[in-house]
Amino acid sequence: MGKYYIVDSEILPEVLDQVMQARELLQSGEVRNISQAVKLVGISRGTYYKYKDYVFLPSKGMGARKAIITLVLAHRFGVLSKVLDIMSFQKANIITINQNIPIHELANVVISFDMSEMEQPVEALLECLSQMDGVSCVRLDAVE
Repeated sequence: MGKYYIVDSEILPEVLDQVMQARELLQSGEVRNISQAVKLVGISRGTYYKYKDYVFLPSKGMGARKAIITLVLAHRFGVLSKVLDIMSFQKANIITINQNIPIHELANVVISFDMSEMEQPVEALLECLSQMDGVSCVRLDAVE
């Protein structure tokens, strides 16, 4: 599991800022697709896809701390329940849970949660979840 930092963009390669600009164009609806967004900011689609899941902006207020994670879970009794128990123990306040139907005995689950009460960093939660029996993948999708 990776470590997460808040870093001044001045010390980072410009391409990371361009990835964020492309994401903002997509989210705001100013462009219809990734091809248009990357063309406007001056990067390749490959560069966008390489970094898009690893670069996030903090929220403007920094008061509400929300995150979205994606998990791939074994389709077995109690696996999702144990994930939620761990999140509750870590004081992650669940906002939404979206679970797709299982295919090949695996189900994709997207969980959004408020992490403002958590005493441990989010990477500790991700590491704990990734070690669970029945969890084959954990990914941090967004942080606000």
